[in-house]
Amino acid sequence: MSAVLPLRSPRLVEQGFRHGFSPRAGGVSAASYASCNLGRNVGDDPAHVEENRRRFAEAVGYAPDALFEVSQVHGRAVRRAGLGVDPTRLRAEEADALVADGGAAIGVRTADCVPVLLADPETRAVAAIHAGWRGVALGIAGAGVASLRELCGAPASRLIAGVFPHIGVCCFEVSEEVAFELIGACAGSGRDGIVVRRAAEKPHVDLAAIVRLQLQAAGIASANIDVVSGCTRCDAERFFSFRRDGQASGRHLTAIIAG
Repeated sequence: MSAVLPLRSPRLVEQGFRHGFSPRAGGVSAASYASCNLGRNVGDDPAHVEENRRRFAEAVGYAPDALFEVSQVHGRAVRRAGLGVDPTRLRAEEADALVADGGAAIGVRTADCVPVLLADPETRAVAAIHAGWRGVALGIAGAGVASLRELCGAPASRLIAGVFPHIGVCCFEVSEEVAFELIGACAGSGRDGIVVRRAAEKPHVDLAAIVRLQLQAAGIASANIDVVSGCTRCDAERFFSFRRDGQASGRHLTAIIAG
């Protein structure tokens, strides 16, 4: 039986946080979902999905039925997970980020969008953020930082962040309207290079660069932000991609455990 080998953030590993981004390999799904699809509602065999989720949970270190997730809607709402919260009920609530403490496991699903994990090394509280381009434009990264700080009382300068594989600037082609909206979502001189323009092509946008700038604007030091590289659309062997494969694409999970 093949194993799931999650991708990890060096900064989060250094601080002892159990976490990971699920790779495409290591599961039991077939066809376009091969092999470690973790999305329940994309048309894959439910038994395969649950086995894949069990393998990923084992690799990260949480019980499969104890993971807190939300119904992701490309907004900026944040929900709290943990003691006294029913994971099944929370899964039906619309949001795009979660915060937790007390040993809870939280995660977000992606297949091109930007997954972000935040953590406070002192209180051990954590956040998981799903940042699609609409969420990026709405400031979901900053909302996640604010919610985590409210939960644990930490200064932003103490937080660490991991940004995981997503669609890269090489492949994220957008309209002029979307490019303009995304440029407006970040401030300062760091905006230079966010949008790449090539002859006879639509604009390409660097979502990771915008998310990094938003995390820094929220107070997280640049040295405390890891970017785990990989373009989900380019690399079909390692990643699922909605833009490449459409609805019949698998989904990744990016999860972290508080404590």
